[in-house]
Amino acid sequence: MSNAKLGLLTFWPTFWTGFPIKMAFALLLLAGHVHPWEGSGLFMLLLVSIPVDIWALGLCARTVFIDRLKVDPQPGLGLKLWIRWAAFSAVALPGIKIVVSAVADGVKSAVHSTVESFKESLYPTLPVAEQITLELVLWGSVASVVLLVLVYAWLYGLGWLTQPFVRAATPVDENVEERTHFWDKLRIPSDQPLLLTAFTGVGVVLVFVFWGLLPVSTPHPHAEYEFINPPKEIVRVDPSKVLAETEQVVLQAELTVEKLEKEKAEGGAEEASGKDAPGGAKNDAKNPKAEASPSSAPEEQASK
Repeated sequence: MSNAKLGLLTFWPTFWTGFPIKMAFALLLLAGHVHPWEGSGLFMLLLVSIPVDIWALGLCARTVFIDRLKVDPQPGLGLKLWIRWAAFSAVALPGIKIVVSAVADGVKSAVHSTVESFKESLYPTLPVAEQITLELVLWGSVASVVLLVLVYAWLYGLGWLTQPFVRAATPVDENVEERTHFWDKLRIPSDQPLLLTAFTGVGVVLVFVFWGLLPVSTPHPHAEYEFINPPKEIVRVDPSKVLAETEQVVLQAELTVEKLEKEKAEGGAEEASGKDAPGGAKNDAKNPKAEASPSSAPEEQASK
């Protein structure tokens, strides 16, 4: 088997075997209001990822050895292979990032200059959207090819580091059914109830820890935030309270009616007493000329 194929067959299942466990721990960090991609959160995530990767790499590499290469590796494969892969990836992956970034920047500048020259000389009416698309396709294609070549080289290095363990493994001279049976016996634990109890207990503990930390970091609006469309409050009616308020309103209405009737009765009595008063005060009030007639009599006699 080629080095690149061996590296891919070993790395790909290893990644997806340890990914759910890492994701669960990352969710716990997020629930605890700790960012898992920076600072202390990244350190704790890497600290947890190391034993997970060692276990997943040992399991998946042994599966590939038995199923595809027909050999049984020596004990301790996961730790030994992880040390080599980690040292190689610590140098190769940053180098891939640097090379791809440099190539993308250089190609992007060259493509932009070429397209601008083409636009000035041959096609001055090239729209902006088409120009952006053309540049993206040109420099993106070159950068993608460089990335694929470097990733292939990285997988080749992983397979090359795995080949010594393949040569040191013990051949399994059995047919497919016997190898499958042997592989299944390796996957099935000897004490299944213990494994099930431990697995269930860890899951329950993680769930309780997650829900215990989650309310602290759950996003919620600030106390001074004003809602544009506030939710409608559900008003619960208390019959006894409604009856008491109704009785109070009815009592106040009765008192108001009695007061109005009393004031009306008093007003009618005053009007009746005014009509029965002697001297015709009421008529004098209605005819003001009657008051002026006595004083005007002597003046008329003097003029005569």
